[in-house]
Amino acid sequence: MSSPQDNKAGFLAIELDGAGYQNLARAVLAAESAGFHAATFTDTPEAGRTNALQRAAFAGPVTRTIAVVPEVDTVYTEPFHVSTQLASLDYVSGGRAGWIVTAAESPEAAAAVGRSSVEGAALAQEAAASIEVGRRLWDSWEDDAVIRDVATGRYIDVDKLHYADFETPSDFAGAGYSVKGPSIIPRPLQGQLPVIAAASLVGDGLVPADAVDAVLVSAPTPELLAAEVRDVRARLGASVAVVAELDVVLDSRGEAAASRSLSDAETGRARFVGSAERLTDLLDALLQEADGVRLHPDVLDAGLDELSRLVLPELRRRGSLRPPIQDSTFRDLLGLGPAENRYATTASGAAK
Repeated sequence: MSSPQDNKAGFLAIELDGAGYQNLARAVLAAESAGFHAATFTDTPEAGRTNALQRAAFAGPVTRTIAVVPEVDTVYTEPFHVSTQLASLDYVSGGRAGWIVTAAESPEAAAAVGRSSVEGAALAQEAAASIEVGRRLWDSWEDDAVIRDVATGRYIDVDKLHYADFETPSDFAGAGYSVKGPSIIPRPLQGQLPVIAAASLVGDGLVPADAVDAVLVSAPTPELLAAEVRDVRARLGASVAVVAELDVVLDSRGEAAASRSLSDAETGRARFVGSAERLTDLLDALLQEADGVRLHPDVLDAGLDELSRLVLPELRRRGSLRPPIQDSTFRDLLGLGPAENRYATTASGAAK
């Protein structure tokens, strides 16, 4: 991952689960048309709504350039199924899928699957194990494992399928498990989907930094975000992309942002309230420090309109925002090279 000094232009992601959009196709196409590089999907339970991975799978085939990146829990989901579902998402999106790893205390989720609630340091253990299972399973098929040999009646070359052979470590706090493999789906188009996690979940004694490709960075106020980005980059190193998190309440449609009724919900993210011009200046400065910024508009349809008309064009004019590239992958966006297969190469170490 290059530093922001090596390549000034950054990228913008947008969370699509804000209020105001009932039509997911309309939302993701509007975000793509505006020039956003990635759309993310939260997995907060809501009655009558499909989960984040399913919504991302719907958005993938209707778009061409925007990455589709769902949150997927690592604590109360089966790692094998998560891995195969994410691999399928990579196929339906043409190599534009990613994974935002979540690991939060949730007694309700634990009760729903008949498990004891996981908390504290055990959450990071669950996340690290799930990521490792996913990465091993994605590599369990070599890229050319599918041969479709009509003469011999073979669809795959079994010598190019590999066991994942994962077992939780002896100090694992939760119920131990093992995953044999191989996967039930060929290797994803990207080889390895980019994996993203909150910066607070990554580091010594937590999820290893080399297990993720990017981290999400939050701060109490917009003014503190740039310093927090620098601190996280210094702690985790240049190989991990850093994405700043920002709630956005914009003046729009003749209504001042400050006059709108704001949610009392505590998100843990910095919140910007004001004009598109001031937001542009803030993002311009943030993109000098971070590789990207993820925006969380308070009202999605109105926010997207202002962002597409006034903010993104000006950032591109200033050279702070890179242009979207049609038919590129999410790995391309993050500056990641081709993903080596740990089972198919003798090179030391496995590529992420």
